[in-house]
Amino acid sequence: MGKQVGAHIVWDWNGTLFHDNDAIIGATNAAFGELGLDPITMEQYRALYCVPVPKFYERLLGRLPTDAEWEVMDETFHRYYTEHRVRCGLTEGVSQLLVEWRSAGRSQSILSMYGHDELVPLVRGFGIEEHFIRVDGRTGPSGGSKAEHMVRHIAALVSVDPARTVVIGDAADDAVAALHVGARAVLYTGGSHSRASLEEVGVPVVDTLGEAVAEAERLAA
Repeated sequence: MGKQVGAHIVWDWNGTLFHDNDAIIGATNAAFGELGLDPITMEQYRALYCVPVPKFYERLLGRLPTDAEWEVMDETFHRYYTEHRVRCGLTEGVSQLLVEWRSAGRSQSILSMYGHDELVPLVRGFGIEEHFIRVDGRTGPSGGSKAEHMVRHIAALVSVDPARTVVIGDAADDAVAALHVGARAVLYTGGSHSRASLEEVGVPVVDTLGEAVAEAERLAA
């Protein structure tokens, strides 16, 4: 098979296609409560959040959590998130954007650090699975970077050229992962990072996913 002629988008899920900010901040504060930390606001979260996640906790604790603390906080976070994600939906306009990109003969996929076995039925439940040539969630322990997962994801997309691939996500780590495989990146301000922190990365930063798609089309031209 030759390389895909058209542009390809690798979408992030949490905070990008899936607007789950309320569940994320609630789960974060539930995890903090296990260590006696005060709750934080969404604005504080967006200003401080970073990957790997233990470094985020270090910014609030003043030290890295111990292995035992991390295990408790991670389990609490995922339990709370699973309970509350059901009230969350797709980001506004997502369904139409996916249809239009696919209808133009271009391809797209999802790579998320959300657990694979939970991600796939969630995507399927929104009725959008058909728009993607591949959907990959995290395998293995949580808390790491997306870069190595991106290597495997891109390698599995045998008909896609990394040079014409654009990663769209809401975190600095999405851009790091893109650059790691020779792809481009566009970062979206509607998720886990503030605009100021995203702009430090040096890639295009946009406020809507419609703008993100338009920028991806330009970058992959």
